[in-house]
Order: sequence, then C-alpha cells, then structure tokens
Amino acid sequence: MISIKKYLKPIMLSLVVLAGLQSTVFAQKDFDMYENRTFYGGLILGANFTQIDGDNFAGYRRVGINTGGVVYIKLDEHLAGSMEVLLSQKGSRATYAQVTAAGQYITKYGVDLTYGEIPVMINYFDSRKSHFGGGFSYSQLAASNEYMNANYTIPKLSDYPFKKKDINLLLSGSLHMYKGLFLNLRFQYSILSIRDNVPGITRGAQFNNLWTLRFMYLFV
Repeated sequence: MISIKKYLKPIMLSLVVLAGLQSTVFAQKDFDMYENRTFYGGLILGANFTQIDGDNFAGYRRVGINTGGVVYIKLDEHLAGSMEVLLSQKGSRATYAQVTAAGQYITKYGVDLTYGEIPVMINYFDSRKSHFGGGFSYSQLAASNEYMNANYTIPKLSDYPFKKKDINLLLSGSLHMYKGLFLNLRFQYSILSIRDNVPGITRGAQFNNLWTLRFMYLFV
C-alpha cells in the first residue's frame, strides 16, 4: 500500500508559492480570454524529475521529457475538465554506491521508462486564469531500459520486466504568466506498483514518484 502523506506538505507549499507569485510578480488586470468558448487547447513542454520508490536509491535524479498536447472543456465559470496526451519519461538514477540490507554494494544503477500518458483532471480557475486541480492518469509503457553494476551476482533483469500499465494520482498548479502562457508544477505518484519485488535489487514493490515542471501554451 502506498502512502503519500509525506509528500502533501511540499505539494501544498509549492501551490501556495505559485499562488503568491500570481498575486505579486505576475499580477495583471482581468481579461476575457476563453469567456465565450467551451473547448480550448494547447501545447506542453517541460521536464520530469523522477525517482522510483522501492529501489535502493532516493532522490529525484532521473530527468526526462514531458511533452504533448492538452484540451480543456469549460464546465462552469471557474471550473474546467482537461485531458492531455503526453510523452513522459520516468525512471531512477543512482549517483552514489548503495549498501543493501545484506551488506552488498550496488555501484551503478539506472532505469529509463518511456510512457504514453493520458491525464484527466478537474481544474479550478481564478479570475486571472491561474488554476489548480487533481485527477488521474493512465500510462502505457512504450520502452524500458535498466542497468546495474554490483559486487555480487545480480538476477537477470529481463526476468523482472516492468508492468505495461501505470495509473497515477495527480495534483497540479498552473500559474498564468502572459496571454496564453502558463507555468505548470505537478506532482504524481503511482497508485499501483509498476513492478513487484526483485530479489537482491529492490526493497519491495516499486512505484513511480515524480515532480514535473513545464510550460503550457493555450491557443486563444
């Protein structure tokens, strides 16, 4: 069972910082963008900062691409649903040697996972069109690569493939900067494990854990 309680404080702090930036640095007059439209879309480009919970390493050291498109549907004056279609790179990186519970050394380790991802969210918009929301995403694994060096005989990694599907919980905040340009910060975490325990490598079931920072441009 996963626990995201330890991540809630930094998530909420980050969203508060975004809100503060909106009201100070980027404060501007209200405007009528999107007022007469039900659907609007845009493009996304940014980076994932990822780790895999359950391996023997901690830290968001794997940096990957997060890019694609987004469509919003206006539900109410301040409420909109959204769906994205993304290329999203996740995984794990080790920048230091790690001692396992058995006293053995892993000297090098890395995982590269490339997903096609579809997030679906509900978003609340303020008067300046900055918005925050939550939802879920479905990801399909397109490619994977795992490598490891250790001072002991390691299992054959291909015998322990990553699962093809990944379902994530999402929390996101988008700061309106200028016209159709937004700065988006997102946290997401796997609800179900992406792989079960691998003897001699992992500490148990594994879960994607990542922050995403990206620019979004909505066509208006």
